[in-house]
Amino acid sequence: MIIDVGRFALLLLAGTGAGLVGATAGLASLVSYPALLAAGLPPVVANMTNTVAMMGTTAGAAGGARPELAGQGRRLLPLCAITTVGGGCGGLVLLLSPANAFTVVVPWLIAGASVVLMAGPRLRRMAEHREHRGIGPLTGIAAFLAGAYGGYFGAAAGVLMLALLTTVWSQPLARTNAAKNIATGAANLVAAVVFACTGTVFWPAAIAVGLGSVAGSWLGSVLVRYLPATPLRIAIGLGGLGLAAVLGWQAYAT
Repeated sequence: MIIDVGRFALLLLAGTGAGLVGATAGLASLVSYPALLAAGLPPVVANMTNTVAMMGTTAGAAGGARPELAGQGRRLLPLCAITTVGGGCGGLVLLLSPANAFTVVVPWLIAGASVVLMAGPRLRRMAEHREHRGIGPLTGIAAFLAGAYGGYFGAAAGVLMLALLTTVWSQPLARTNAAKNIATGAANLVAAVVFACTGTVFWPAAIAVGLGSVAGSWLGSVLVRYLPATPLRIAIGLGGLGLAAVLGWQAYAT
């Protein structure tokens, strides 16, 4: 398959939009994955190509959110170690299982995470007596599962991670969002390496989307700094519910 200049430019634009949406809302694949399908890639190839391309979102988000990431290294390191292992496991599951193995479960998972995200501050206040500065066992298990999901499918993995971190960490949304971007990027890393080594990734598309996502995610990380937290959190949750509805319709209508 060959991508002409026009299609490359469209994928570059889609990558920019994916990076912007991913850095602010954790819904990058809502833009990039359909764009790869529209470019003619088969679903599994598009999924693997998208995972590799989204490493650009992690790079751009890290660059744009350096003030928010300052001082978070102590708890980000164990979190990223957990999500990296989870992402590697999810990538292996994708390689070894049928392509649609979890399609009926994914919409419910995204919908649940979206509801948790919108109720995050209230849930966190209810659990304040158990709150800690590190990564507890339950949080670690949840982070591993979110990382595994990110390595397997990826769509709205950022919503899952943001819902988790908003519930267990007490800090401004912009700082939690920055941590979410790094944690989901770590989950994607091992899966991206695995996919890259299989020869299934369509590199022209991965490069186009990846380059665009660097710019988009850098801008998105800066915008989060100035957006009001509560409307942003609700908007992300509603976006996640919309994606869950679309994926649910696709899963159950066929």
